[in-house]
Amino acid sequence: MKWRAERWTPALGRGAAAGLVLACLVAAAAAATLHLAPFKDRLFAYPGILESRDAGAYLVVDYREARDIDARDAVPERRVSGRYVDTAIRRLQRDLVAETPAGPVRHFAVGRPRPPRLLTIYLHGQGGSRHQGVDDFTFGGNFNRIKNLMGRNGGLYLSPDFSDFGARGAAQIAALIARYTAASPQAPVFLACGSMGGALCWRLARDPQVAARLGGLLLLGSMWDEGFLSSAAFRHRVPVLLAHGSRDTVFPVARQEAFYRAISERAPAYPVRFVRFETGTHGTPIRMVDWRETLNWMLSVPR
Repeated sequence: MKWRAERWTPALGRGAAAGLVLACLVAAAAAATLHLAPFKDRLFAYPGILESRDAGAYLVVDYREARDIDARDAVPERRVSGRYVDTAIRRLQRDLVAETPAGPVRHFAVGRPRPPRLLTIYLHGQGGSRHQGVDDFTFGGNFNRIKNLMGRNGGLYLSPDFSDFGARGAAQIAALIARYTAASPQAPVFLACGSMGGALCWRLARDPQVAARLGGLLLLGSMWDEGFLSSAAFRHRVPVLLAHGSRDTVFPVARQEAFYRAISERAPAYPVRFVRFETGTHGTPIRMVDWRETLNWMLSVPR
């Protein structure tokens, strides 16, 4: 692939064909054994489990603002304490524009662009932008952690802008996925959707081409969609994490818990987890989700 003036397009000549085949074989073998190595696990592990049900698929996590915001951040909600981050990862971060059939997609890419062993894509909510997903210091340093996890494990992390939360936005993200997985078709793709970004997660779950590439869906303080039960992603048994604050006033936790039960009742062995952050609010799951534990679980699910 060529990188030029912050824009890139695929460029595969004759000599690259054999390399592409080899890359695909390597990616397939890597995906079968992929397991993310630790990065600041002790700092980002769930602080305590108040309740566990369904053989650990449903967890109630002890969340306290005094500990998990005030004691964690140097400036509450604006700048986390330095020990939670490693900003050296910025050396692998680029602000790019991908030219796609759905139009140009501005995005940050962090990690190794070719060929990635796995991709994690964060889709922001209403009023957000691509900058939110690469901010090293907000949300308790959790975006810095996923950037490092991808960069240190041969993966790629993307934080894009998109036109809307409807069909056009979904087409842009689908095109972005296709571009980045062209040279690594076996690389699993994880979509992490914050708040209203979940509308894109559920739309993309219905897209057969996207669903075939998905390694997991992470809904972080987001919405539910009963249509998922008839989607291509559901048929592919794409793992799902539903993470929610118990005091979320945007999307009530009771509705998301009911959706979790609906998935489990439709397919009792379906790989779905629910993490409830007790006393947490709308943005709590983005701050508190344990990226490594979640992605390693999703990577371990037989497909």
